[in-house]
Amino acid sequence: MTEKPFRILPRVTPQNEHFWKGGADGELRFLRCQACKHYIHPPSPLCPECLGKNLAVETVSGRAHVLSYTVNHQPWIPGVPLPYTIAIVEIIEQKGLRLMTNIVDCEPDAVQIGMPVCVRFEQAGDVYLPLFAPETA
Repeated sequence: MTEKPFRILPRVTPQNEHFWKGGADGELRFLRCQACKHYIHPPSPLCPECLGKNLAVETVSGRAHVLSYTVNHQPWIPGVPLPYTIAIVEIIEQKGLRLMTNIVDCEPDAVQIGMPVCVRFEQAGDVYLPLFAPETA
């Protein structure tokens, strides 16, 4: 069994727990304005599009594409296997709905801008980190 790399975990609050704990159910969740249907990330008490306050947690498909990436070769944190890919992915449900993440189950040299990926969750305590892997047909 491969040991999971050390990760600095986020602070879970009532405002963001839908995002960090949704992976327990295999779901990638964001706030969504019920007036204009705009997804909101990071969580905010107001919709940045229409300033609406009627927000609800909704699940997205977990599908995305790689918008940008870099391959890290520096041992910033002892024990983390190198190299690894850090990426910004854009969720397919909405242009501009982006996450910074790691690309997993893929050699760094195989990552490409525009590559379709889908979410995979890595559990760390009560947090489920959304990582992305190449989408399979």
